[in-house]
Amino acid sequence: MQEKRTQADRRAMTRQALLTAARQAFVENGYAGAATEAVVRRAGVTRGALYYHFPDKAALFEAVVDIVAAEIGDAIVEAARRSPSPRAALIDGMRAFLDACLRDEARSIYLIDGPAVLGWRRWREIDGAHSGRLLREGVAAALGDCPNSDVEVLTTLLSGAFNEAALWLSDAPDDADRRRAMDSATVDLFVRLLPDPDS
Repeated sequence: MQEKRTQADRRAMTRQALLTAARQAFVENGYAGAATEAVVRRAGVTRGALYYHFPDKAALFEAVVDIVAAEIGDAIVEAARRSPSPRAALIDGMRAFLDACLRDEARSIYLIDGPAVLGWRRWREIDGAHSGRLLREGVAAALGDCPNSDVEVLTTLLSGAFNEAALWLSDAPDDADRRRAMDSATVDLFVRLLPDPDS
């Protein structure tokens, strides 16, 4: 029994080493330029170990995208949980989403290569399981007693708007004026769209 646990631990460590190495390679070289041989070398494992865990480079990349998406979701949760109202939570969460998307890793892996490599449908599924799900929950909380169809429509519109906002900001990640303008527009949008009985 102990041997089985040890083997499982080794496999988990190998998988993590591959994901860490691949993430670095995808950031440094983009998906197209990241060679699996370099990933294997950096991870310190064999090519057979790579294919044991991932059937091809695309599957490895998808796993990395999912990790980055989960980290973006974690940043949203952390920012929103301190907010005094549902609307404030949406504003704070959206700011956290934009901040997270401006990191080099998220910008190159999640925003640029993610949709291009995985296709929009699969990328949306991953996005929807993380930040999209949190956005839906936030919209539902802010709207209160409202039909689910309205929540879905507004969530879809806001998701598209802020994914596009992240791309726009990523074109000039160090432009403070651009970021301030987006923050102001974000607050204005949510104030106009959603009631806040505590304000």
